[in-house]
Amino acid sequence: MKIGSTQFLKRLVSLLSALVLTMAANAPPVAAQEQAGEEVPFVRTAPQVVDAMLKLAEVSNSDFVIDLGCGDGRIVVAAAQKFGARGRGVDFNPRRIEEAKANAREAGVSDRVDFVQGNFFEAGVSDATVVALYLSSGVNAKLRPRLLRELKVGARIVSHIFDMGDWEADKTADESGRLLRLWIVTEKAKATYGGK
Repeated sequence: MKIGSTQFLKRLVSLLSALVLTMAANAPPVAAQEQAGEEVPFVRTAPQVVDAMLKLAEVSNSDFVIDLGCGDGRIVVAAAQKFGARGRGVDFNPRRIEEAKANAREAGVSDRVDFVQGNFFEAGVSDATVVALYLSSGVNAKLRPRLLRELKVGARIVSHIFDMGDWEADKTADESGRLLRLWIVTEKAKATYGGK
């Protein structure tokens, strides 16, 4: 059976998208990426997924959103622009930080957000009411003890795709085939999953 060129292109795009997602999900282990100076590859989050993450976390104008591994800053910028929140993004790559700052200026939210070049394993999160992650399950697990130690009870953690090991999400959502997870920090979670 012959297929038209439009149908062929749609199938090809679908296959390539699936391949990119599989490659991102099966990224090299953390130790291998640390040697290269990075923890995770930079993969842009689709705008509808950004919005869905922020809605799942119930972001409002009283929130301070921190995005660890912020890339071009789109989650923090959207939190400020669409929900009135304040925020900060942290990323290892200086080029991504410059892009994030430019995106904040373009969106008119530079007075509500800032972006810091640095190691997100060392970035303070105690002022966050919401932490956004699009990293990997291994990196999330490595961050989990510090998040639970530093975040206040009631803070929310929202992750695009990746889990937190045996700490099950309080809520999940599906957006365009992407699983989103939300955890709420409680005293019980701190005691059970906080580690050392």
